[in-house]
Amino acid sequence: MPKLLEYALGDGIHAFSTMRADGTSQGAYAHFNINPYCGDNPEHVAQNLNSLCHMLGIAPTNLVMPHQTHETTVRQVGNELLSMPKEVRQMVLEGVDALITNVPGVCIGVSTADCIPIILYDAEHRATAAIHAGWRGTVKRIAQNAIAQMRTAFATNPQTLRAVIAPGISLQNFEVGDEVYEAFANAAFPMGEIAKRYEKWHINLPLCNQLQLQEAGLKAENIYATDICTYDRCNEFFSARRLGINSGRIFTGVTIS
Repeated sequence: MPKLLEYALGDGIHAFSTMRADGTSQGAYAHFNINPYCGDNPEHVAQNLNSLCHMLGIAPTNLVMPHQTHETTVRQVGNELLSMPKEVRQMVLEGVDALITNVPGVCIGVSTADCIPIILYDAEHRATAAIHAGWRGTVKRIAQNAIAQMRTAFATNPQTLRAVIAPGISLQNFEVGDEVYEAFANAAFPMGEIAKRYEKWHINLPLCNQLQLQEAGLKAENIYATDICTYDRCNEFFSARRLGINSGRIFTGVTIS
């Protein structure tokens, strides 16, 4: 069975990130990878996916994973999407970097390997979000876009939201070029707080997203950050910077019972 890092968000909510142990994938995908878009053996991906769904107590069709492209598109997952033919569903989930839902028994999630995964939970309306925030998505404020979509779809009040900032790369290991630093500066991020100069600039992506969440109205005490660096702990969590782009992905998901 897969090994999961689990998060306490509330009764009837199962939020987690997958770890590398106890799967069938090999090489840089070893051992547990369910992402079909990163070059892994499709048979291994399917076996790992079935194993995770068995643990979650859901059918594989009820696990929803988008094909992410570092943009800010948010897709609501409802019964209509779940009933779509596989090919149509893949088209609908193409270029999507965040999912929201209030459908019980469905696991929505995003794939990362150094980027920042974020889970949101609206206890009042029993609604959730799974967000993929790489540096491009962070600059474009995808987390705030997802919250805006939750407000529209579910009447979510950001002040009552709970959030998890799951494992991703730390400031110490996220070295960037001047053009990335300038992208954050031009987007009005507080560079004195989120950046530090070593030989090159380094950006604190988890903090960037935490500040975004607070700016959107979340209370600081309702935001839990794991502070786990995927680069430092690549033996437990996938890191594209350590393992190469042709490697596995962490799946960070959430299910409403």
